[in-house]
Amino acid sequence: MKIRLAAPIQSDSIVDGEGLRAVIWTQGCRHRCPGCHNPETWDEAGGKLVDVEEVKRELRSLRGQEGLTFSGGEPFLQAAACLEIAQWARKEMGWNIWSFSGYTYEELLKDDEEKRAFLKELEVLIDGPFVLAKRDINLRFRGSSNQRLLRLKNGVITAIM
Repeated sequence: MKIRLAAPIQSDSIVDGEGLRAVIWTQGCRHRCPGCHNPETWDEAGGKLVDVEEVKRELRSLRGQEGLTFSGGEPFLQAAACLEIAQWARKEMGWNIWSFSGYTYEELLKDDEEKRAFLKELEVLIDGPFVLAKRDINLRFRGSSNQRLLRLKNGVITAIM
């Protein structure tokens, strides 16, 4: 299986989730939010197509990471590949898994089984599109006040931050 990446895997991030994290920047986004922080990730044919096993090898070489965050782009456009990586990272690395998405939690629940399965692997989902008129630089891990930080367990919301 392959995944299309927008950028090299980032390590030692403290701004894309709690603790020291690795970040996978997925390529492709249909939301095209005005004011998006990463418009270069919109083109679904852009970036670099990488084998999931190569991603795992690179993640395995990292030291000191506590978790993995999927960002982008829109990770849920590549839900099957993200799911495989998330399951592996949780089992083999003991990491917690976060993801950003321009879709809301409720939209993802109504979507296909792969998206729902990926959702079940997450401890945290930051959901909703970026809305420039609601931009708030004081929010942790979010860009606009409509976005929610959802704590999940097996795909079910346990807390809304």
